[in-house]
Amino acid sequence: HEVPHLPGKRPKEPGENKIKPVNKKVKPKTPKMKERESADSSLKSQSILTQVMDKGRFQKLAATLSLSAGQSLELRCKGSNVTWNYPSYLDTFKDSRLSIKQLDRYGQLILANSTAADTGEYSCWLQLCNGNKCRKDETKTGSTYIFFTDKEELFVPTPSYFEIVYLNPDKPAVIPCRVTTPSAKVTLHREFPAEEIETDGTDIIYDVKKGFVYQHPTSDHKGIVYCKAESHGAPQISIKYHLLYVEVPKGPPSATIAASSNRAEVSDRVHVICTALGEPDVDVNFRWQYPGQESERPVIIQNFWRLINRGTGHTIRISKSILLVEDFEARDAGNYICIAQNLQGETTVATTVELN
Repeated sequence: HEVPHLPGKRPKEPGENKIKPVNKKVKPKTPKMKERESADSSLKSQSILTQVMDKGRFQKLAATLSLSAGQSLELRCKGSNVTWNYPSYLDTFKDSRLSIKQLDRYGQLILANSTAADTGEYSCWLQLCNGNKCRKDETKTGSTYIFFTDKEELFVPTPSYFEIVYLNPDKPAVIPCRVTTPSAKVTLHREFPAEEIETDGTDIIYDVKKGFVYQHPTSDHKGIVYCKAESHGAPQISIKYHLLYVEVPKGPPSATIAASSNRAEVSDRVHVICTALGEPDVDVNFRWQYPGQESERPVIIQNFWRLINRGTGHTIRISKSILLVEDFEARDAGNYICIAQNLQGETTVATTVELN
């Protein structure tokens, strides 16, 4: 079973790519010669990933591939320790249509009865292992983006009817209305006021593998939008996307401090609360300096955080540290200093508690 000789590709070397059909019990011959480095690196990166065609033929994969929904797919990736990556939704539903096996000399991925929702990137790479530590071998990877076209489903179906997209001023935002047919004409629309949003190809671009990309999101972009696709038939509409603008100042935590009382009697119970506001995914650490520290006066310090929704579709993290003095003494009077720190820096705040 020879692989068809494609123009412009180097001739095959002896023993290369001759993979015998499975039903014949033949020991595969090991190639005697090392495969020459291909000058074209993008071709080289694809070379470990092939698609198995009918009658035992193989096809090297280009950057994109279009198949009809319903077709089955078999990919092979050369190597004895292959890791696969494929659209995450196939994992979400523990899909039985997907089967992945590692054989002696290649990894195999089979997807049966494909659907429009399987559209996405399929890639593989080899693991380099040393003992029990493994890492990705960057020189041996293969990747292709597969469109499973379906006239009834121009947009890649999603499990929800509505999605939230956060607009962050310092990174591009993606409205993920991907299509199953690369040639479909896709436009972006605002729900209210009802209008098409101009995509100029610089500030807002359409990428068939991602959707619409806002390069520089601003608060003007917030609101509800949807996408519309046309391809030889009635236009179809995507789910709705709610664009929310998130503006949290980057930098050290924004912190405040307050004591339960700034004047205390002997044996009072006094607590000082340090509060920091910040981005939902940024950790804050607290350190304290207080009058009884030198004499190792026992105090209790508790830290915790929670997320709160500001109502404008904008979530922040509130982190608190509470320092508690159980029975106040003269040596506890003085300055209570809280230092709140994140990766961007630290903020120091202080308050005084005096003895009455």
